[in-house]
Amino acid sequence: MRLPATAVLAPAARALCLVALVLGVVRCEVGYATDDWGTGFTARITVTNRGPALAAWTLTFSHTGDQRLQQGWNGRWSQSGREVTVAAESWNAALPTGAQVTTGATFSYSGRNDAPAAFSLNGAPCGGGTPTTPPTTPPTTPPGTAAPKLKVAGNTLADANGRTVRLRGVNRSGGEFACVQGWGFWDGPMDAASVAAIKGWNVNAVRVPLNADCWLGLPNISAAYRGAAYQEQVRAYVDLLLRNGLTPILDLHWSNGLYTGPGSHCSTADAACQKPMPDARYAPEFWKQVAAAYRDRTEVVFDLFNEPFPDFLPTMDRDQAWRCWRDGGDACTGLTYRAAGMRDLLDAVRGTGAANVVLAAGIAYSNDLGRWLEHRPDDPTGNLAAAWHSYNFNTCSNADCWERTLAPVAARVPLVAGEIGENTCGHSYVDALMAWLDRLPGASYLGWTWNTWNCSSGPALISSYDGTPTPYGAGLRDHLRALARS
Repeated sequence: MRLPATAVLAPAARALCLVALVLGVVRCEVGYATDDWGTGFTARITVTNRGPALAAWTLTFSHTGDQRLQQGWNGRWSQSGREVTVAAESWNAALPTGAQVTTGATFSYSGRNDAPAAFSLNGAPCGGGTPTTPPTTPPTTPPGTAAPKLKVAGNTLADANGRTVRLRGVNRSGGEFACVQGWGFWDGPMDAASVAAIKGWNVNAVRVPLNADCWLGLPNISAAYRGAAYQEQVRAYVDLLLRNGLTPILDLHWSNGLYTGPGSHCSTADAACQKPMPDARYAPEFWKQVAAAYRDRTEVVFDLFNEPFPDFLPTMDRDQAWRCWRDGGDACTGLTYRAAGMRDLLDAVRGTGAANVVLAAGIAYSNDLGRWLEHRPDDPTGNLAAAWHSYNFNTCSNADCWERTLAPVAARVPLVAGEIGENTCGHSYVDALMAWLDRLPGASYLGWTWNTWNCSSGPALISSYDGTPTPYGAGLRDHLRALARS
């Protein structure tokens, strides 16, 4: 359910309790926070194990009103009367000493919405207490581990002290498709252990593909996975990445608009597949809301639209495709829905006051930046960078093309290769590409994708969420680790 901008939060909204109690061998802390819209709420629970390692965990607590469980995630949720039980999933069952696990759910209610007074982990109380309002400032992070606040400095990204920052990382797919397909928020675990595995590759950035329909709470999405519930999941993962010193890149991956022409991936207007261009009806509103949510967190980067391909339309030559890319609307002749251009989306972001770094990807599924410089929209903050995608099967997949079309762009603005990969299950292509990008002063790159898919059809970097690489993923992992030693 979408939270109206004018909604008045209930007294328990954004409540947080942090309590600890020692009893037997179980020592634990529980953080409880809610986003409340008056008739329902999203609860986020973080459990920290302060005792011996646990092979499995079960959390129980009781509400005091008529709160009714609707849908849970990152755990097997159930409710009997007022008592709620959350049992571990197979992939997050182990809870070592000092480790955290985050789980959440949506509830409906009427009347009061007081926070639970007590929690129990594996039958032993974790305590109780009076909820307090959480701080409005981000949680502190140990020195040297915080994700940097970013800005554009010439043709590089820089931190608040002017030091050059190269984003080298991975994509974490799932947030673009699970919700619209009606079975979840993510594909696989999004907990502290999975982020620790990502960091183990010497990664400093994670690109997070998102779905416009799910964020905006459109009625074609299951109530369990849309609006406030979906936004809370994104917020929790962004916070987790930031606490671990990783730069989140939020990407509008799947958007609305009925398109069945060349290159079509589905026959519905819903955000159920890739579309040639973002739609004017919903995409600007998506970015208004996302930018408003993260405008005070310039550690977060915005990627306006995953892979534009207006050049596939038979009504457009390359010149027209670039005008469509920038301007949308009437410039997108032959498109069967009204498109928003990159200028529209950038204006939506900047209209909120957000000065976050913004990425704008080129045409031809983001593989063509040949006319990016002459068509880039004006950015009053100067924090606009070019995004590019490169796979071994793309047209621009050799050093000659890179030198001709990418090097001139990278000489003027930061270049972020938001997706790189190959479908050979090997890594010879990405090895050569990373070596070339490393020679540019401010280029960044992220491998597709940190999901346990087939390395040729994905292509997937890992075979297990503990960080075990596929043969393809080993190339990225070894290269990033070598950079840490150099």
